[in-house]
Amino acid sequence: MKDYKAYFIVPAAPEFVYLALTTPETIRLWTGDEVVMIAEPDTEFSLWDGAIVGKNLSFEPGRKIEQQWYFGEQPEPSIVTIKLHPHKQGTSMEVRHTHIPDDDYDDIVDGWRTVYAASLIDFYTE
Repeated sequence: MKDYKAYFIVPAAPEFVYLALTTPETIRLWTGDEVVMIAEPDTEFSLWDGAIVGKNLSFEPGRKIEQQWYFGEQPEPSIVTIKLHPHKQGTSMEVRHTHIPDDDYDDIVDGWRTVYAASLIDFYTE
């Protein structure tokens, strides 16, 4: 199991980035795919037509999202924490993803960089 931490600069205010990460209609706009999301703890979510699935754990509007991502059977849950910090160029999005299965690590890191964060940044750059 491995952990991943990164920062991405998103050219929008934290409250807008938060909405883009928690509102199904907005998520659809920047991913282009089907999504299931309710910004309430203990609800299941699905992003990118089911490529990412899990459970929402906690929300702090405009500041923080915590989720469990499912990878099948594993001894410890894989937790994603996204913290949004004001930045002179918009938002510094801090991503911490724990307990990533070794076999999935490279794909997950690549996905954070080239799909998840890149799509969100592109959405606010256009």
